Amino acid sequence: MKREEAELLARSATEGEAKDAVLLANGVEKTYPNGTHALDRVRLAIGRGEFVSLLGPSGCGKSTLLKMFAGLEQPSAGQVRWWGSNMASVNTPGRTLAMVFQEATLMPWARVADNARLPLDLAGVPRVQADARVRDALDLVGLSKFGQVYPRELSGGMQMRASIARALATEPNLLLMDEPFGALDEFTRNKLDADLRTLWSQRDLTVVFVTHSIYEAVYLSSRVVVMAARPGRVIADVPIDGPAVRDEDFRVSPQFVGYCKQLSDLLVAANQTSAH
Repeated sequence: MKREEAELLARSATEGEAKDAVLLANGVEKTYPNGTHALDRVRLAIGRGEFVSLLGPSGCGKSTLLKMFAGLEQPSAGQVRWWGSNMASVNTPGRTLAMVFQEATLMPWARVADNARLPLDLAGVPRVQADARVRDALDLVGLSKFGQVYPRELSGGMQMRASIARALATEPNLLLMDEPFGALDEFTRNKLDADLRTLWSQRDLTVVFVTHSIYEAVYLSSRVVVMAARPGRVIADVPIDGPAVRDEDFRVSPQFVGYCKQLSDLLVAANQTSAH
């Protein structure tokens, strides 16, 4: 390991202990049965109210790390801690996480409101209470008039909004998102990015967001964690000191361009290192 990478890991561990992290990856590694070394000694602390993007090329372990944060994957070494605890269940009263996947994964035979209510039904939430939470969630994502339609009647962007509503209906503190807008056109993606920023600020969420897009990462994030592949590892942790309210003017500002250039240079350097 290079000295600068070792210093980054040590610094991340110290910062994580200092700010009572909502999420802490402590020396996390993942090696699959076929021998693929997906993650190598990842240390990462995420504090309450942060919007952290995991940025890197395919194969750098972003989605694997996110699944560990969701409790869907187990590390081969190291540990993941939620709200300071290594809990058997990541969800406890007042501390709930939800995950949005790359595809909307809606049940085609169920109406949008029924799709959004699914996790509440599975959790045994009373129907009246569940319906009220679904109405609020659909309103938050701009689908209040579409609760009784089927997914096939929605555009791709609206289907993803329905998926986000399903997550928000659980009233999470922590929202994990695995490149949810990657398959959408640029206009729709930009609109959903803007809406997500608004939701994050309104709901006091902590968000971890996987993306391949430098532009998306800079627009959305309070921090961008840059990862490199072979094996997957953290190579930089870049605070984004942008305005609290981000609009189209921010996308063309010198500040935005500067952050994009910084992250692009980091990724190019990481790819050159991985190639040798």
